Amino acid sequence: MFTLRALRNWLVWVGLPMGGGLIVAFLARFLLPVNFPFLISIDMGFSGIVFGMSIRNPWLVGFLFGFFATLLILSLRWWDRRHIAQTQTLYADYLQKERENRRDFMRRLDHEIKNPLTGLRAALVNLKEGKTEEERLQAVGNANRAVGRLIRLLTDLRKLSELEERTIERYPVNVPELLEDVATAARVNPAYEKREINLLIPKVPSPFPLITGDPDLLLLAVYNLVENALKFTSENDSIEVRLLEDGRAIIIEVADTGPGIPPEDLPKIFEELYRGSNARSTEGSGLGLALVNRIAALHGGGVGVRSSQTDPRGTVFTLRLPRR
Repeated sequence: MFTLRALRNWLVWVGLPMGGGLIVAFLARFLLPVNFPFLISIDMGFSGIVFGMSIRNPWLVGFLFGFFATLLILSLRWWDRRHIAQTQTLYADYLQKERENRRDFMRRLDHEIKNPLTGLRAALVNLKEGKTEEERLQAVGNANRAVGRLIRLLTDLRKLSELEERTIERYPVNVPELLEDVATAARVNPAYEKREINLLIPKVPSPFPLITGDPDLLLLAVYNLVENALKFTSENDSIEVRLLEDGRAIIIEVADTGPGIPPEDLPKIFEELYRGSNARSTEGSGLGLALVNRIAALHGGGVGVRSSQTDPRGTVFTLRLPRR
């Protein structure tokens, strides 16, 4: 069916090239001699055959040149506009995704701040209304824990913000020693005194390969993984921290025997302030794994996870870092 759009397309892709051809043909009539030869040839190099023809009519030469030149310009213009439109669409999608991520972040932040503040308010009410010294001391302890949780949240937010624009200074890092330091720090934490940390470091004749990076950031990343595993490990149970070598990479695995992570939560656990369904009852800022992910990226590595909620239950986080 003939439509205005079809007419427009016909005028653009047929009318304009023909108009360009006629204009150039008119100019060629006065600028080129009557018997000016114009050779068109196609060299079929693979077969040694050359096709060609000579055109001596300046009108025809000008028309063909103008027609195809105009058609080429229109094609380039169409491609450019299409590329711009695709870029604008992609940018609009990116902005929409950023807005959605920001809304999710603010919603999670609101939730994470409200919880300790609500606990603090309840503790202050109990402190005011407490009739015995034991009740007042318990209220003070609850208030202290609520404040501590809020401080950890703000501290982790500051760390994450600093990492967004930070360039790291690289130093040689002895990974076995770093894991020993992490295990020592976790073992002296009273919250995890009834849980064991088993370090599985290969015993090799030569020193374990070094990596280059920021020792403090790498210590923070591994400690966050270990602390996360300890939170979901029952008392009198243990976690494993394994050190492996894979070609040009060093692999640190942190494995626990906890309840596992639901499959629907796995793609989101490295997002800022995201707390899965089985993590909402545990202490934490919801930023620990996001920090690990960011630190790994700064070092040219990555972090992954695999988990099972059926026997054998548990979760394994894998931190991969390039060798020196």
